[in-house]
Amino acid sequence: MTDIPGCLRASDARPSVCTALRDWLEIQRRCVFEPQRARRLLDKTLDPRRILAELGTRVGRPAASGEFETLVRTGTLAVPFGSAGYPERLARLTDAPPLLLVQGDPELLCAPAVAIVGARAATAYGCATAQRFATALARAGLVVVSGLAAGVDAAAHTAVLDAGGRTIAVLACGPERVYPLRHRDLSRRVAGSGALVTEFPVGTPPRPAHFPLRNRIISALTRAVLVVEARVRSGSLVTARHAANQGVDVWAVPGPVDSPASAGTNQLLRDGAYVAHDPDEMLEALARDGVPLAHPGAVPAAAEASGLSGPERRILAALGDAPQTRDALARVLGLPPEGLAQPLLELELAGVVVEDRDGRLRVVSPPQD
Repeated sequence: MTDIPGCLRASDARPSVCTALRDWLEIQRRCVFEPQRARRLLDKTLDPRRILAELGTRVGRPAASGEFETLVRTGTLAVPFGSAGYPERLARLTDAPPLLLVQGDPELLCAPAVAIVGARAATAYGCATAQRFATALARAGLVVVSGLAAGVDAAAHTAVLDAGGRTIAVLACGPERVYPLRHRDLSRRVAGSGALVTEFPVGTPPRPAHFPLRNRIISALTRAVLVVEARVRSGSLVTARHAANQGVDVWAVPGPVDSPASAGTNQLLRDGAYVAHDPDEMLEALARDGVPLAHPGAVPAAAEASGLSGPERRILAALGDAPQTRDALARVLGLPPEGLAQPLLELELAGVVVEDRDGRLRVVSPPQD
């Protein structure tokens, strides 16, 4: 993964990087619940030392205990406001966070994306619909953004990963935490083939008040927000309101008129949201609005084939159009090199993956039935 100007890694031992990272982390701690205040200061200067002085914070204050170690251990990248990796659409907000912490591929933050959100206590209809739209969007080369929650979020993330696509999960806690805990494996998959993103400092637990804050980031990273299923007081309606205020198109999946699980989405439709009947209709509308859609081969066709094991699908999703060495692939997937041996052998025997002379692996064709 290429370095992005202005972005900072705790593993970089250069004094200038350590100092800048420490300063940005302090700004994050001071302003995480006052993003408007941070934004006003950022409009004046992007120098973290000057911002800290304005905040009345002692410059050079040590980082919180274990903070750098946690960022190194989790492979987390710090993306400050104003850096080349900070998403332009998010930067437009008057309450844009001063710092994002990212595990995975930070370049996805600036890629064309659509959000899929909805109920935690989703029905079978809701989960199936989320999976259908997520798969279609991934095959069109779009990044799918959601919140790693149970129900619709998890269905969308999983469908994208199974299709070999790319997904972003925006967290309501620190970068080293997973909520809900049962999504630990899913979070690893997202980080391996997409990105985990948070505005919250290391060590921050998930709190109810954090979720409405993170929802503005979900919508600001995207060109459209799709609400699949929501009750009248669902948090996904907060995401829809953020989207409307940000000028992001809101789509909603209609549900039975007597179903409480769809009362929120049906209300969005009455309020003027676009009707999401079919993924192809949504993709056509996005294309008309100038959202770039990739050719069908953007997601490896091999990842769509039946009969592949879970590890084989993960390998194909991680390779995508970017060849990698075995060691690099193992790091991306969070597996020991020996854990790749058998699934890689099967893919090579099937003629799906080949190893180039430089030792890098790449996808060449779908498996044959």
